[in-house]
Amino acid sequence: MPTKPSRLPPATAFRPWPLKGLMRGLEHLWDRGLQPPADLSWARIVERAERETGLSDHGDTAFLQAQRDVLIPALREEARLNTLGRVIAHGTLLKIVKERLWAEELFKRHPEIDREELAPPLVVVGPMRSGTTRLQRLLAADPMFSGLRLYESACPVPWPRSFTRTPDPRIARTRFGLRVISWINPATLDVHPTGPLEVDEELGMLEHSLAGALIEAQRRVPSFARHGETTDLKPAYERMRRLLKLRQWFTGDRRPLVLKTPQTMQDLATFHAVFPGARYVFTHRDPVAIVASSASLAWNQMVVQSDEVDPCWVGQEWLHKTRLRIDRCLRDRAAIPADRQIDVTFEEVDRNWPRTVARIYAHFGWDWTPMARAAMTAYVRRAAREHGFARHRYAPEDFGLDAGAVAERFRDYAERFDLKPLARAA
Repeated sequence: MPTKPSRLPPATAFRPWPLKGLMRGLEHLWDRGLQPPADLSWARIVERAERETGLSDHGDTAFLQAQRDVLIPALREEARLNTLGRVIAHGTLLKIVKERLWAEELFKRHPEIDREELAPPLVVVGPMRSGTTRLQRLLAADPMFSGLRLYESACPVPWPRSFTRTPDPRIARTRFGLRVISWINPATLDVHPTGPLEVDEELGMLEHSLAGALIEAQRRVPSFARHGETTDLKPAYERMRRLLKLRQWFTGDRRPLVLKTPQTMQDLATFHAVFPGARYVFTHRDPVAIVASSASLAWNQMVVQSDEVDPCWVGQEWLHKTRLRIDRCLRDRAAIPADRQIDVTFEEVDRNWPRTVARIYAHFGWDWTPMARAAMTAYVRRAAREHGFARHRYAPEDFGLDAGAVAERFRDYAERFDLKPLARAA
């Protein structure tokens, strides 16, 4: 049973006063009619998107509408959004609809996009906070590979101005969003250091279909989360594949991508059906650290968008999600040929990343060139310089969890991969 935390979880420098001032300012603009309110009316969002883009062809929206019919009520009735939370939710939905309109126009004008051939990706798969980001960025540093930049995931469809302006205006938009969130809660970038040009996960491409953990990790939407666990998300992954083809056509970069998102654990069979040539690196870490760190990441994002975030609920939710994803991944990876998958641990990457990378390359029969090693070394040095002083503090007790009980619940997993308790740091 969860116990009430003795204190709120640490959000390194959460600043409620700037948030309250920002919310009062937005409400003042709405009250005076100077800006349309950020409501969650799908009809009004679609009407505005069509007006601002001058387009009306949304393509096949059957899956999107099914997701919408679950998500919108959850946002209204469960998420307990504050003013900023409503603004972010409204803005995200509006952006998605506009980008889908732009995408359909591009697909119609350029049928060659769908004829693009994607090289089989290398996919880093593991629980949240198991070192997937570090390993993805490390492998993507190899010039043999490409990586999806954060701005390309946050805004998966090139804007009309992306074709005429340099740098791409999506970069500035992503940078601004990061600055706003980190201004309100600087802990956000302690938990997950990133930037618009950093290699990052493809969750934004799943969000384009109103699917994936990006939605769940920012808001309390349990009905939507359970829906995602019991729904075939193949249309969302097929949409992601099409968006990756669009990116490849737009950039001309046809190298294999290094992908990663913990969501893949939950949907591994579906992902592999859509990307049958993929190779996988499965990451593992002490499950107590995984659960506590995952809860901390979710809590630090949720407190920006809601004034009523229950740490105990967050702890129980990410305890559940972690166990569910591990179980499904272990079940589904049995169908993937052994020569297409390899296991590594957080500890071995932390202790000796060159030896770990060498083992990965040897397993897949790749040549780890001096150029690749030099590029990875440069990344490691840059990451240490830019993010080396980030401090992500967390503990299971912050979220009403008992470390011993969590360890026991995952004892089979820890024993299977010989996972040792680690210091509780990200």
